Amino acid sequence: MGCESLFRSKWLGLWLCLCGWSNLWLERSLAEDFPQFRGLTGQGHSRESGLPLTWNETEKIVWKTPLPGSGWSSPSIQGEHIWLTAAVDEGRSLRALCLDASHGQILHNVEVFHKDDPGKIHEKNSHASPTPVLDGDRVYVHFGSHGTACLTTKGEIIWKTRLDYYHRHGPGGSPTLEGDLLIIHCDGFDAQFVVALNKHTGQEVWRVDRDGKHAYSTPLVIDVAGQRQLISVGGEWVFAYDPPTGRILWQVRYPGGYSTIPRPVYGHGLVFLSSGYDKPVFYAIRPTGSGDVTETHVAWTLERGAPLTPSPLLVGDELYLVSDDGILTCVEAATGKTHWRQRLGGNFSASPLYADGRIYLLDENGNSTVVAPNKESYQKLAVNVLPGRTLASPAASAGSLFLRTDAALYRIARKVEGAASH
Repeated sequence: MGCESLFRSKWLGLWLCLCGWSNLWLERSLAEDFPQFRGLTGQGHSRESGLPLTWNETEKIVWKTPLPGSGWSSPSIQGEHIWLTAAVDEGRSLRALCLDASHGQILHNVEVFHKDDPGKIHEKNSHASPTPVLDGDRVYVHFGSHGTACLTTKGEIIWKTRLDYYHRHGPGGSPTLEGDLLIIHCDGFDAQFVVALNKHTGQEVWRVDRDGKHAYSTPLVIDVAGQRQLISVGGEWVFAYDPPTGRILWQVRYPGGYSTIPRPVYGHGLVFLSSGYDKPVFYAIRPTGSGDVTETHVAWTLERGAPLTPSPLLVGDELYLVSDDGILTCVEAATGKTHWRQRLGGNFSASPLYADGRIYLLDENGNSTVVAPNKESYQKLAVNVLPGRTLASPAASAGSLFLRTDAALYRIARKVEGAASH
């Protein structure tokens, strides 16, 4: 090979290498973060595209990383970092985990709390079920009454605190951020209250006690005609609070509801929520009233097909509800009219995800049903299987899905280059 040809070959190789790095950088820079339970909006939506439609244990797996201990917190993703929590040594060691998004290595494994006796949990729960919240260089982790903490993205603990209540079945609801406040539901068997912590120091800013029953829901902050409202679903009641002060704006009662788990969603001028055990009722509420609006602001209700555990999903003009026993229902959001119902089979705890024009539904046995949103009829696109139990909700970022099983975290993508297993 002549000198000129050799020179051209070297520059071509360098150019191709730079193009590869450029593509990786572009993929990451265009990626949408998934920084809390149910994503950027808290409502189960992601703007990611190019996501996989089909996969299995050997196909479309970018990496698979075994996780220590147990936990049902969902992946929270910001940039190149994925954060989860785990309970090790039968729940005695409560830990924050950080994984590298590109390769799946565990970068940080930090013991945040140690409990000599963490207590009992429900058979479908864990001591590490609430999902972390990511905010710049801070990570907020919550383990129910076991403790709440703030870490840096380098794994350094900034502050820790403990909120005293008896959750009995283990921790459930995840915290949410609003401005400088970290807001947490503490609906136990012995006391029910909502608390706002200063996110910088962990000090209480406000606390509001409330009557009701135990619950495990995650609050959602919405905007109603320029007014911020914290929608807080508890046992027997849903409350809307003024986020800076904790002042109650409005409330609706649903007698008998307890162990409420789904996170509410908001759209079409309505708040949508499920009431909880024993027989769930699904509610659509106009968030424009003041005081007790039980008799005046409930737009419609639905009893058949209401979920106990999975959160609802609003896509366009339709709501998609998956019940714990695997019935998928498509409902007109404005009126509550049922378009169709379909039995998927299996049992469901994870909340559905809408991304890339598809609905991803994950049951408790590793089966992911992918559905096209359509009010006319049920349209199944694929069913995919991974081994193990799956109660954590899926996340999406950087053209990939992230699924947690009882043993590992998976990154799944349509195109897989240099796949790795750890």
